Amino acid sequence: MSGKECFEVLEKIFQPKNKQKIENIKGYTIKYGHIIENNNVVDEVLVSYFKEPKSYTTENMCEIQTHGGQLIVRKILELCLQNGAELAEPGEFTKRAFLNGRIDLLQAESVIDIIEAKSEKELKTGIQALEGKLSKKIHEIKQQIMDVMVNVEVDIDYPEYELEEVTNKQIQDMLEKVSTLLNKLEQSFDNGKLLKEGIKTAIIGRPNAGKSSLLNAILQEERAIVTEIAGTTRDTIEEFVTIEGIPLKLIDTAGIREAKDEVERIGIEKSKEMAQNADLIIAIFDSSQNLTKEDKQILELIKGKTAIVVLNKTDLTQKINNKTPEIANIAENIINMSIVKEEGIDELYNIIKKLFSFEKINVDDSLTITNIRHKNFISKALQSCEKAEEAIEQKMSLDIIAIFLREILENLGNITGEVVTDDIIDEIFSKFCLGK
Repeated sequence: MSGKECFEVLEKIFQPKNKQKIENIKGYTIKYGHIIENNNVVDEVLVSYFKEPKSYTTENMCEIQTHGGQLIVRKILELCLQNGAELAEPGEFTKRAFLNGRIDLLQAESVIDIIEAKSEKELKTGIQALEGKLSKKIHEIKQQIMDVMVNVEVDIDYPEYELEEVTNKQIQDMLEKVSTLLNKLEQSFDNGKLLKEGIKTAIIGRPNAGKSSLLNAILQEERAIVTEIAGTTRDTIEEFVTIEGIPLKLIDTAGIREAKDEVERIGIEKSKEMAQNADLIIAIFDSSQNLTKEDKQILELIKGKTAIVVLNKTDLTQKINNKTPEIANIAENIINMSIVKEEGIDELYNIIKKLFSFEKINVDDSLTITNIRHKNFISKALQSCEKAEEAIEQKMSLDIIAIFLREILENLGNITGEVVTDDIIDEIFSKFCLGK
């Protein structure tokens, strides 16, 4: 519980072993006792006390540590609500921390990133943001603009001193530095997007080539239905997996062939669309059969794409291999595999690691943008930088140039939450789960 009256609610339901007045209990302490309802013991608990302003929300807070189990947790929650507490909205604890000034909006959003992190590197970028490293960089950029804005305002208010030429030179030097820093942050989003969303990987092939079997082998679970009946997969199946630190969003697609019905036709069209938009395509072929018309269509789909060709069923007599002209002329990365015998999976992992070298994304030494909202405002700030530079080149007045400088500050302020609207704040925190 968090809020001015949380200790009053607590006193109505908690009976500590050693009774003390609330004002005498220190923050960051734990008391042992029982949750009580009508003088009956509900559970044996520990209660942590956090006193304002030294808490997550900067308000009075308490945490009841009870025995696990839905019934007992629900019972204590109901007692809290009956005695004056209100159920928190999604993200309300973090929202209060932001509104009370303990963290900025960028740090608040990083809480979601940490909770939803799917790889070590994504987790590190989230922790960096929560610690305020990205916020500090944004503030440093803003300060460089503010240092020059002081002179701009003076020149606008006192034009008789004729310092416009000197001020324009200062603005140009500042814009050059600021643009470099913002460009670096914007470019980091490509890596950040991969860290956050994973490498979109489409597994394509003819029916019964082994697509679903490969998905199951990578996930090490029976996620997709595998039968000898061709065309079992009618829609896409999506799963997230991390392979040697590389996050992959795996998409098992419907087998590509002449559709037998309307449902299968839609699934096949979706497969082709997924392949077009994927970061990586794993094209799987039955090496115990000659290339068919559908196989050749698949080879056309991967032409010019980042792709890996898997020649499956090498435990059977091979009729195609890595020297088959139609394959060798299109694909650089070709793997012989027997999913049944679990052969070739490690080679697949090694090629993925080679194609997407995440070691180059050094989250320890550089800041990485993973949030599309942040990226959009950085892009807008860069556009305002360009407008300001053009205004100087066209010898426009400082009043006009100042408008573009303020736009940069406003866009950066939207990232940290200094100028953000209530609607945006509500939208951001609505994405949180309850209790965060």
